[in-house]
Amino acid sequence: MAMSSSLARLCRLTSRSASTALGYSRGKPLISRRWYISSSVRNNLQFKLDEQTAHSSLDLFKKDTGVIYRILGLDPTLVQDSPLRFREWAVVLADAQIDSGRHYWEVTVQNSSEFRVGVADVQTSRDECVGTNSTSWVFAYTQRKWFAMTSGKQVPVPFVGKSDQIGLLLDYEAGQLSLVDTQKSEVVHTIKTQFRSPISPAFALWDGELLTHSGLEIPPGL
Repeated sequence: MAMSSSLARLCRLTSRSASTALGYSRGKPLISRRWYISSSVRNNLQFKLDEQTAHSSLDLFKKDTGVIYRILGLDPTLVQDSPLRFREWAVVLADAQIDSGRHYWEVTVQNSSEFRVGVADVQTSRDECVGTNSTSWVFAYTQRKWFAMTSGKQVPVPFVGKSDQIGLLLDYEAGQLSLVDTQKSEVVHTIKTQFRSPISPAFALWDGELLTHSGLEIPPGL
């Protein structure tokens, strides 16, 4: 399916072609490895957002668990230069790396019509948007519709639940990332892939604000 005009506007496809429909390949590392908080030893994953990765249009708040989009962006003199920072797109990663286990977290979104939530390789390109390459796997919300995205491919997700509060269930070994309806505690859609290196929760936002809720137990039945 071709990418919608709105999605194309937000995240242009790179010149490199995608080799799979839903992300079974992995690109080469593009930046040097950094230290993250290792949180994979137990299922109740705890994380904050990593300011060093945040695009200059994103402002972290509530002890770095939330992010708000600023149309004019932050004052460049107040943003520390970092090779880990996303340069082209309004993306931020969490400060935890995941290399095993099953984990669950939730996201509350306010006043936003376009955003993405999911995971990305900790070394994913800082010049590309999450969902456009083979090292990121996300659920995108735009034009009141949901899509599963990776490698620039999108799959419609028939989700009629509340778009402002959703859950993410990750099974690293099984290579599965699921969108969860928090009202019904049910899996809505699952992206299947093969994780080959440590990944981190990833978020993209083009209006409004987003608040993360980590350290949660996996709901019964999921």
